[in-house]
Amino acid sequence: MYPLEEDLWKLIGLLRKEKYDCIVDLHNNIRTRIIKTALGIKAYTFNKLNFEKWLLVNFKINQLPSLHIVDRYLDSVKPLGVKADALGLDYFIPEKDIVPLTWLPETHHNGFVAYAIGAQHNTKKLPVGRMIELCEKINKPIVLMGGPEDAAVGDEVQKFFERPKASEFESGLANLGKKAIIYNACGKFNLNQSASLIKQATYVFAHDTGLMHIAAAFRKEIFSIWGNTIPEFGMYPYRTRFTILENKKLGCRPCSKIGYPRCPKGHFKCMKDIVFDFYLP
Repeated sequence: MYPLEEDLWKLIGLLRKEKYDCIVDLHNNIRTRIIKTALGIKAYTFNKLNFEKWLLVNFKINQLPSLHIVDRYLDSVKPLGVKADALGLDYFIPEKDIVPLTWLPETHHNGFVAYAIGAQHNTKKLPVGRMIELCEKINKPIVLMGGPEDAAVGDEVQKFFERPKASEFESGLANLGKKAIIYNACGKFNLNQSASLIKQATYVFAHDTGLMHIAAAFRKEIFSIWGNTIPEFGMYPYRTRFTILENKKLGCRPCSKIGYPRCPKGHFKCMKDIVFDFYLP
């Protein structure tokens, strides 16, 4: 494996020594184009459909194929005889990273819902208040998943659901049937360990992010939450049961193919006005 680092020409020199027969380019960016030109060998390149995405973002004209991004990647290598096995994604967890349930609070030992609260861009994740509403609707033991950058938000959600130990409060909550008990795991586990927790969850809620795709690899039932981006870009959960939670009543969606630090229009209705329409038995 040769990582694509800063010194591109050093990498090109290493690749020349290997005398490869062809290149499969799934990045299709300026650096990979330089590599392909320099090596001068047969190349199979992924079509990003950037013009079609631009049309959808700027004019809401959808010319994208109704095809998942994984299948579009596979189309790039069809000439090589590569075919999908129809078994979906794979994710393999090293034995050292398998997380035992005893690492979680006892309240979560008989089953829990995983909620991946992070996302690369703020416009792809719910505001904290709406995260709290969602957790209340889930109404089960929940493990919040994310990186160290999500820990503060996870703490805020967890603190909202912390219960006084006085028995009268506990009995009142029992009468209401409230079972949302939060464990903030954000920043406490590496990626493989987080995948191990995802694998053990009964359901997974996630924004448009990597942990959603890991959940798909384990065939979890996923509740996929979308803000400024849309599933039509082809990155919805792959070959698993899923429910899309989104606000389809806005003329400004999608406002980007990636995301923004904040809503360009200032109202953020794509996340603030999502209806949490689902039922968990």
